[in-house]
Amino acid sequence: MPRMLDVSNEVRAEIGDEEADRLLAGDSAPGGYDCTSCRTPGDPEQERTSTVLFVGDETAVLAFAHSTCLPSQVVQVTEEQLQSAARSISGYATASSAHAQHAQYVQAAQYAQHPQTAPAAPYQEAPAPHHHSEAPYVVPEQAVLGVTSGLVLLAGELHPALVVEPTAPVARPGSLGAGDDFLPLLIEQGFMPVTELSTAPAVLHGWSVLLAVGQLHAVLQPNPNGGQPVAWWQAHQPLQVTEGWRAAANKHQQVLLFAAPVGSIGRQPREDLLRDALDRAAANGRLVTAALPLAGL
Repeated sequence: MPRMLDVSNEVRAEIGDEEADRLLAGDSAPGGYDCTSCRTPGDPEQERTSTVLFVGDETAVLAFAHSTCLPSQVVQVTEEQLQSAARSISGYATASSAHAQHAQYVQAAQYAQHPQTAPAAPYQEAPAPHHHSEAPYVVPEQAVLGVTSGLVLLAGELHPALVVEPTAPVARPGSLGAGDDFLPLLIEQGFMPVTELSTAPAVLHGWSVLLAVGQLHAVLQPNPNGGQPVAWWQAHQPLQVTEGWRAAANKHQQVLLFAAPVGSIGRQPREDLLRDALDRAAANGRLVTAALPLAGL
């Protein structure tokens, strides 16, 4: 029976025509796999399957997903993110990805399953990117971006959300003032101001949320120099999310990102308190949001 495998032109360009043809012929594709997005079993002989190639600095991992969950694509990640995910993949072996078209890669067909024991709204801080890196702004005094995950009820339906708040004002690159340009800079990137939380925001194309082995690794943004997306926010360590959060993310295939300036949200230990803080920030004109598609490993 022919395999219902999708190898995008982007993936083909990375792994080469010969290896792509071997995959399509079934010579190197798995007999079964755990979907890199929804984590449920898949069979390329029974259902349409996407190839998703994650490329780090030194290694690459080829994963598989239901086509209804993710399209075939290439996702650029850091080597640390890739190795962290690979340690939880059974049968993983290191392989070089030095030159794209001739890159060797590891098939990530089988994943270890991990119980979700995280609190309702996990929180993690990571250094806010500087203007010399990919991000479009700087944060003085080594401020960090705090990221909280939780479920938000909109129009009677639960949505997975990430709430981002810096620990200090954010300055525009080159600015000598002491103002806070965090929200204006995000609005310039396509995020929309909201005054109330009633409906899900529009999708911000080019941005995405990177989940690896069911954990949150990064928020990706378009590369200003072209090419693969780059990290806007990156976790020090993979951030655990609840099973309910992950289920909602798989259902909607997107995550709602809410961002507010320092002092607007605070650390909220429960989702009801987080929602209250979001409502207050929105009513005070201190909240922007967008829906970001999933990228998964």
